[in-house]
Amino acid sequence: MRTALVIGTGLIGTSAALALAGRGVHVHLRDHDPDAARTAAARGAGTDQAPEGPVDLVIVSVPPAHVAATLAAAIRDGLGRGYIDVASVKGGPRRELEALGADLSGYLGTHPMAGRERSGPMAATADLFEGRPWVLTPTRDTDTEVLNLALELVALCRAVPVVMDADDHDRAVALVSHTPHLLSSMVAARLRDADETAVRLCGQGIRDVTRIAASDPRLWVEILSANPGPVAEILAAVAADLDETVRALRALEAADDDKREEGAAGLEDVLRRGNAGRSRVPGKHGAAPAAYETVTVLIGDQPGELARIFADAGRAGVNIEDVRIEHATGQQAGLIQLMVEPGAVASLTATLRDQGWSLRQ
Repeated sequence: MRTALVIGTGLIGTSAALALAGRGVHVHLRDHDPDAARTAAARGAGTDQAPEGPVDLVIVSVPPAHVAATLAAAIRDGLGRGYIDVASVKGGPRRELEALGADLSGYLGTHPMAGRERSGPMAATADLFEGRPWVLTPTRDTDTEVLNLALELVALCRAVPVVMDADDHDRAVALVSHTPHLLSSMVAARLRDADETAVRLCGQGIRDVTRIAASDPRLWVEILSANPGPVAEILAAVAADLDETVRALRALEAADDDKREEGAAGLEDVLRRGNAGRSRVPGKHGAAPAAYETVTVLIGDQPGELARIFADAGRAGVNIEDVRIEHATGQQAGLIQLMVEPGAVASLTATLRDQGWSLRQ
């Protein structure tokens, strides 16, 4: 791949352009907002000048509702040898393209499973896709050349290609992306009118649950509007669980011992099913989740502290498998949780104590 045209210079489009430009591809940028294209160009993502002829690959990175029309126009105008989109839904745009009479042999639907809470070209980074799955949804009509171009794009962005059927993809992202976003927003919405004393008690749990609720609502309306059926089906199943859970909690308020036991059993059932589902989430490097031990350490909020504790872990010969920080309310300190292999706990804790760190149970 020597040349590419990115249509849509938001977070995803500009991030792909930055990755390609950084690896020697001559990237052209186009956006309905010329200022956005100029901003992306100023960041080194390519040029906002139109290409002189067909490029190797046209990457359409526009909201789902506009994908089919944008692709159809690009194909009609012969802008490239191959065409892909990076929308978060795949079945709908393909069917819309078919209805528009577009030649689908040069088209391949894709979806990089990466993003941020911020949007726009200023939020883009060349490493956004590194190590992340990038779904490809070829059909029997897809030219091998286009598939190879898409695979080259994924490799240049240092992502991991995953081949799926388009409708299977849409059902999958409804489960692992779209529904969680709605549920996060619903929980976060409870905080809007909550008493200030309650909000001040927010800990890491509520921060984890509501993190993705900070995303752009207009963008998510467009995403959800393109995949409403699968999301509604999953939410209906969640609603049934919520109804059962409410009944279980009400039963715990009853004076009758049998009803209270029934309520406790109902709660335990949903919690155990949650345990079983959580255990299926891939762990480090996509492997099965490992049973790590957590070493919790008090850490000051000042420059160099993270570097120092990681250096001390290295001195102990311990690999940190994962890390979390829980910030203390109203204090310039927090608790850092270092996840390590069980056999490494003794060596790590001994070294950290020798280096003056304050450990917590």
